[in-house]
Amino acid sequence: MKKYEGLFILNTAGKEDGIKEMIDRISADITAAGGKVETVQKMDKRAFTRVVDKRVPSGFYVNVIFDAEPSAIAILNAKFALNEEVYRVLFTIANPVAIAKLIPA
Repeated sequence: MKKYEGLFILNTAGKEDGIKEMIDRISADITAAGGKVETVQKMDKRAFTRVVDKRVPSGFYVNVIFDAEPSAIAILNAKFALNEEVYRVLFTIANPVAIAKLIPA
């Protein structure tokens, strides 16, 4: 198992009160793919510097740190590509130094 960091940009257009539920569904999808969610960091809603789609001028940023097998990342990318609530997602191998700052010992 490797430790990954997933940066999610959620499409919250007209759904401001459902952010917690969106994050819970993302965590459930990661768990269903065989991952184990370690930390969820809600950042904030930010406007995009360059707007590609005028219907989505901003998004709510969420950082999720989780353990998973490398094969699960392809499954998660495919699953979140079909999810309308997830505007963008980026998975990277987590930096242990940065994680130590996020997770208190």
